[in-house]
Formats: sequence, structure tokens, C-alpha cells
Amino acid sequence: MSKLSAAGALALSITASSAAFAQQAAPPATPSPAGQQQAALTPPQWSADDRAAFTDARIAALKAGLELRPNQQKAWDGFEKALRDVAKQQSDRIAQARSAPRPADVVETMRRRADAMAATAASLKQLADATEPLYRGLDDSQKRRLVTLVTPARR
Repeated sequence: MSKLSAAGALALSITASSAAFAQQAAPPATPSPAGQQQAALTPPQWSADDRAAFTDARIAALKAGLELRPNQQKAWDGFEKALRDVAKQQSDRIAQARSAPRPADVVETMRRRADAMAATAASLKQLADATEPLYRGLDDSQKRRLVTLVTPARR
């Protein structure tokens, strides 16, 4: 179960945090005083290049934190490829959602959300399959660090 939890936390922290920031609305061009306060709290809308740069940074930080040994590198390579594929799929879904017309009604909204959840579930399974060889090759301290590094900080 901890294997699945680690894979899930990893996928969510790397792809969902980018998605959450990417889906934020851009602040108005000339905000009112109340709008200025809100604009200060709302991060700017991320571009695909921004998401890619932050994905690269998170992956590099994860690898550095794990302090992989040479015999673990092969498993890392497969894991990193799957992680990048999942991040790319998420980025593509965000771009598609942004360019799609607004849903006509609540039923269409629910259908789109269901489709997005199904795509995310498939990506998570793909990532879990790629995580397993890496996770099995980690020692206990690396496993603890993996979970810590991929779990978003709690406030």
C-alpha cells in the first residue's frame, strides 16, 4: 500500500501542483483596490514553458534528495521518463481545456470532469508501473525521503 501511496503522492505533487497554478485565472488588467488585493494573492497564469521548467526543477530536486546509487540509475531513468510523460499529458490536457468552449450546462461540466479524471487515473497507473522498480530498489531512508519529497507541505 505504501508503494501505491508514494506513487500517488508523487504524481499529484508534480503534476497537480503545476495544473493548479496553471488553471488560475489571470488577474484583471486594471484592478480595483479590492481587485489589487486579490491579484496579489492570485499567481499569474502559467504557460506550457513555465510548467515544463517547474517540472524539470521538481524532478531534479527529487533525484538530488534521493541520492541514488549507480545501481539505481536504470530504474530512475524509466521512472523519470514516465514522470515526464505524465507531466506532458497533464500539460496537454490543461491546454485543451483552456481552448475548449465553456460547457453548455452542468451535465457537460460533469462529463468533462469525468473524462479528465479517467485520463488522470490512466496516467497514475502508468506512473505506478514505472515507480515500482525504482521504489523496490530504494533503501528505507530513500523511501522515506521519496514520500517526504513528493508530499506537498501541510499548512
